[in-house]
Parts: sequence; structure tokens; C-alpha cells
Amino acid sequence: MKKLARKLTFQVLTAIALGVLLGAFFPGVGAALKPVGETFIRLIKMLIGPIIFLTVVLGIGSMGSLKKVGRVGGKALLYFELITTFALLLGVAAANLVHPGAGIDTSAATGKAAETQKYAAQAAGMDWVAFFTHIVPESMVGAFAEGDVLQVLLVAVLFGLALTRMPEAVAQPLIATFDRLSHVLFGVLGMVMKLAPLGAFGGMAYTIGRYGLHTLLPLAKLMASVYLTMALFIFGVLGLVARYYRFSLWRLLGFIKEELLIVLGTSSSESALPRLIDKLTAYGCSRSVAGLVIPTGYSFNLDGTTIYLSMASIFLAQAFHIPLSLGQQLTIIGILMVTSKGAAGVTGSGFVVLASTLAATKTIPVEGMALLLGVDRFMSEARAITNIIGNAVAAVVVAKSENEFDEARNRWALAGHVPPESDVAADRPEHAVAVQESATSLPENEQAAKPRS
Repeated sequence: MKKLARKLTFQVLTAIALGVLLGAFFPGVGAALKPVGETFIRLIKMLIGPIIFLTVVLGIGSMGSLKKVGRVGGKALLYFELITTFALLLGVAAANLVHPGAGIDTSAATGKAAETQKYAAQAAGMDWVAFFTHIVPESMVGAFAEGDVLQVLLVAVLFGLALTRMPEAVAQPLIATFDRLSHVLFGVLGMVMKLAPLGAFGGMAYTIGRYGLHTLLPLAKLMASVYLTMALFIFGVLGLVARYYRFSLWRLLGFIKEELLIVLGTSSSESALPRLIDKLTAYGCSRSVAGLVIPTGYSFNLDGTTIYLSMASIFLAQAFHIPLSLGQQLTIIGILMVTSKGAAGVTGSGFVVLASTLAATKTIPVEGMALLLGVDRFMSEARAITNIIGNAVAAVVVAKSENEFDEARNRWALAGHVPPESDVAADRPEHAVAVQESATSLPENEQAAKPRS
């Protein structure tokens, strides 16, 4: 029992259960714990920029080729577009089949219309040309100060490519220094992750205390439809992708179960971003591929958000008795293919993108979003979990297609012999470098020798 209590999975599960109980029986106390969950997310976000920068720079330094970097990025973007299109079509099909908006009382929307004004205002001001030009930061330091993942990624790619063009006498000392800094940052990440149960407890207690389980009843059909559709996407679409590329989706989910629970507790997929890169590297993906695919996917491969947006749009049309022709639904899908790419991996962004989509269609009233206010926080957990699973699968797919997936390390990791670097760096700093080296250079005949730990 003592060994079980030390496991992060058990601690986070216990914290989530306690958070639900506290929020349900003492809603005032639960709602007051919002800063606890937010502080944990801020601690994680503090590390995202530096970890992505060092991971990508070291990865490109090992690739040593602009052509290879472009190929990996191109494959990732093509995969993102194909998969999110499947997610959109699945969401629209499910909403048309189940009709979650039928029989909904829309009078509540008028009473909460003021609450949706801020989303409508943000949507009206969204400039998608500006979104893409915003990827280029005003200054290199500004990218880290703002914590913008895509800006940091751009700076890291440019820095890494420049490093490959430097003489070896200049490049090698820098790479060695960045490598040491990377170990230190993963040590910091390991220490922060020890607070994950506290963050999950605060986040769940706030959600239940602030919104209450009673808010779920009027829109239970919509919530059930969204959760079931996302489950179908994960185990249907992503399951088929995993089978085609010859890896087990169930084993992958088991390997990242701690990250999934943290996302469940905090309702933010960003809370698991740096740890996910670390976990997938231990799982068998090269650090360079994981470092490029995961951060990019957080803006361009939000499968859960995409499903929610498509279902919510059709739901509101049904609730307001607005019949949508096939052409109008295809128009909504086309708009969502663009607007969904602007959703960041943080809580609440899907609401802004939904407002922009409704404003663009000019068919469904934006005020109808008030119907979703009570349950959006609960559905954001499903969105975030689906997003992180989609990006984990994407990293494995791109790594396998580039022959950057170490099958031997994967077998050792699934057997528990190659822990993530952040775990070792936090518990036993003196062994962190040895574990990292063993994780990247396992013997071809894994029966002949075991990785160091």
C-alpha cells in the first residue's frame, strides 16, 4: 500500500476524487480553490518555453539538415489537417444523428446574453491573417516573455538551423551547454510535477464548486454525445491509425496515464505539454521529432476542440430550430477548418473560436452560446484529454514514418526500465544524465545488456 501511495497516478486520482467531494459538499470552499489549480498551471507554463527551445535546438543539431526538418514539419502539418478534418466530419455526423439540441429551452439564452458579449467581441476582432503573422515575435526575448508556444518554436527552429551551419568548434560547446541546461530544466519539471496532485485537487474542486453538478442535467444529452463521439474518435479513428503504424494505442494511453489525469484535473492540455515531450522520448520517439510535433500540434492538431466546435454549432442550430442544409453544414465545416487552428491549448479558447465561427456563418445566433456556459468547463476536460491523446499519437506516427522511433527503447519503456528523465532528475539528479544516455542508445540486442539507471 505504501508503494502504491507513492505513485503519481494514485496521488492524482485520489486528489481528483477529493476535489469532487469538496466541491459537491462545500461549493464555497471549492470555488475558492481556483488559485491552487491556476498556480500549478502557471508553474508548468513557466517551463514550457525553455524546454521547447532546448529540445528543438538539440534535436535539429542532431538532425543537421534543413531538408529533414522541413520534411518532418511537412509530414506533421499534413497529418494534422487530415486528422482534424476527420474529427470535424465525425462531430457533424454525430450531432445530426443524435440531435442533442432537440427540445432544449432557449429562453435561458436571453437571460445570460450579457455573459456571451465578451466572446462575441473577441470573435469580431479576430484577424486570422494577424494570427499567422503573430507567429513571428517582435523580439526573440519577447517570445519567451509572452510564453507563446509557436513563437518559441519558430525561434528554436531558426536557432537550431543556424547552429548546424556553424563550425564544429563553435557548435559543439554550445550543444554541450544546452544539453546540461536541458537536464537541469527536466529536474525542475520533476519537482513541479510532485505538486500535480495539489493542482488537480484545486482545479477539480473549483470546477464542481463553481458550476455544480446540477448544471449538467439540462444539457446531459449534449455532454453524453460529445464524450461518446470523442471516445469513438480516439478508439476508432486514432485506433486505426495506431494499428496501421503498428503500435498499441492502449499501451500508449497506459504510458501517458499520469498526464491524462493531470489534464482531467486541471482542464488544460498545456499542463502536460513539457512532460508529454519527455514521456514520448522515453517511449521511443526521438527527442527532435517529439520536440517539433508536440508544440506544433498544440495549435494545429486540437482534435477534441474540433469535435466540440462542430457538435456545438449543430447543437445550437437544432436548439433554435434553424434547419441547416447540406451546403450550410459544409460551409460550417470549411470555416471551422480555419478557425479551429486558432484555438490554443488552454481552458476557454474553444468558446472564442465557436463565437467567431457563429459570427462568420451569420446563421446561428451568437447569443445562443449562453446555453453552453454551464457545461463548457466540464466539456473542456474531454476536449483537453482528446487533444493530448491526438498529439501523442501524431508524434509516434511521424517518428515511425521518419524511422526516428526506437523499438528497443519502446519495449524497455513499457517494461518500466526507461523512466522519463524528469522523474529521475527530480529523485536522483546524479543519475539523470546516465538514464538519458541509456534511453537514447539502447543495445540492438536488448537481451544482451540493460540500460543504465
